Amino acid sequence: MEKVTLTIDNIEVQVPKNSTILEAAKAVGVNIPTLCFLKDVNEIGACRVCLVEIEGARGLQASCVHPVAEGMVVKTNTKKIREARKSTVELILSNHNRECLTCSRNRNCELQSLAEELNISEIPFEGEKIETTVDAKSDSIVRDASKCILCGRCVNVCKNVQKISILDFTNRGYHTEVSPAFGKSMADSPCIYCGQCIVSCPVAALREKEDIERVWDAIEDPEVHVVVQTAPAVRAALGEEFGLPIGTRVTGKMVAALKRLGFDRVFDTNFAADLTIMEEGHELLHRIKEGGTLPMITSCSPGWVRFCEFYYPEFIPNLSSCKSPHQMLGAIVKSYYAEKQNIDPKKIFVVSIMPCTSKKSEATRPELQVEGLRDVDAVLTTRELGKMIKQARIEFMKLEDAEFDPALGEYTGAAAIFGATGGVMEAALRTVADVLEGEDLQNIEYTNVRGVEGIKEAEVTLGGNTIKIAVVHGTAMAAQVLDMIKVGEKEYHFIEIMGCSGGCVTGGGQPHVSARVKMDCDIRVERAKALYEEDTVREYRKSHQNPMIKKLYDEYLEKPNSHKAHKLLHTHYRAREGYSVDNEEVVEVVMADIG
Repeated sequence: MEKVTLTIDNIEVQVPKNSTILEAAKAVGVNIPTLCFLKDVNEIGACRVCLVEIEGARGLQASCVHPVAEGMVVKTNTKKIREARKSTVELILSNHNRECLTCSRNRNCELQSLAEELNISEIPFEGEKIETTVDAKSDSIVRDASKCILCGRCVNVCKNVQKISILDFTNRGYHTEVSPAFGKSMADSPCIYCGQCIVSCPVAALREKEDIERVWDAIEDPEVHVVVQTAPAVRAALGEEFGLPIGTRVTGKMVAALKRLGFDRVFDTNFAADLTIMEEGHELLHRIKEGGTLPMITSCSPGWVRFCEFYYPEFIPNLSSCKSPHQMLGAIVKSYYAEKQNIDPKKIFVVSIMPCTSKKSEATRPELQVEGLRDVDAVLTTRELGKMIKQARIEFMKLEDAEFDPALGEYTGAAAIFGATGGVMEAALRTVADVLEGEDLQNIEYTNVRGVEGIKEAEVTLGGNTIKIAVVHGTAMAAQVLDMIKVGEKEYHFIEIMGCSGGCVTGGGQPHVSARVKMDCDIRVERAKALYEEDTVREYRKSHQNPMIKKLYDEYLEKPNSHKAHKLLHTHYRAREGYSVDNEEVVEVVMADIG
């Protein structure tokens, strides 16, 4: 690889020729501040916070987009640069909603941190404030225009990473804002609620719709039996809310905290992940043997399911009819568990702790209820759980590890890896392989479906059958694969699709990670390591080996895909319409833009 030599703050550095000044500075430990920059997503040099001086150049240059050159001499910390950066941030703050103490991103805001670093103690420019408009119509995402700094991160992650493009810059000049087309609510747009806009936002212009108070009310109601469940990816990220390194596994402390919060039972969604494999694996076998619709595509990711319903409704028959794991557990809690404990199901309140904002909307789907009772009553993100623990003044780091409550808290290593891209596929293969081969196979690690490559393909020969599989994460990659299938370029039996790049470990409800940290490590990889580590330490590593899963089928469900299993654990999907705008309204919007 061709390299060039340059000097940054009197330090000589040699970097690849295609590097930017920002990357070169990072290589020698020089930290140039950024705001709009987001590696591989938003590299546009718009905010002008990363300005540097280049010897011989006219004016200051944006380091995040300026290429290096042989012999270049760069300065990153002169009075001229400091004053320029400070003025830029002061201008951003001049019409920003600065109610920081009551903001959901207080002390975890990139703009706030930058203002502190630049020693901004007052705002010399007091401009006209942006009118506060809050879009809280959806069940998943809240958009607050008064906090938007027009950095473009959310626009480009939605457009270039997810390939959905429901957000963009609208209006002109001072009145520019980021919103869905026609000024519509996100609830009235073909948004999949993946929340990648939230995790890319440096401020709190986008956030999840919180349900913390409703959960507190349920916990404190003596007439209500409150059951909580936690997704596999939560344990790989919750520790970050308390200062632990990215990817630290905190399963025991998480359980201890939930018990301290007052939940009546603490179960693990991993149990239902094992249950999902039993249902989904046998559904796949049935489709292969009976000539059913192929490829069968997983349905665990509600963001992906909404994407399919909006943009590729012709593939709805390909979706597995299985509910996602947390919905399955909710259904089991309000049937099997309720019967065993002699509790009125109407008195049970199920809370799911999820890494995903789309799970909030999923829980409200009319299809996900049995005999008038919703499977899940409330969904909290990992971030919301962190807030509850802090509200209760629990010293998380001092907690002794605790175990999930028995029965619905037992799980295998196969379930633990559900949160990483490729995990559902690998877990399914472990069970399907044993069924087709008729023995307990010892080679159970399917490493060819692991990793963060956008599309992974493999062929697995099991019981004399060659099964063609694919693992896809991020809806942009999903669209690419589906398009190839439509034109006959690709043919598969089974596809795992996750709505977010990296899978659930980087879901829209996971802890915020600054752009600086994202330059240093791949959080998809680091968090996934925690789940694979948990897999290796479990006594059982195949879903069908879970003793409580066996007991559940023996005592209640009879067998996978039985009539009762279908009633409780399976669902259906529907095509959805995109924007619903009448012609008159479109004309008004267009004329307003032109005028």
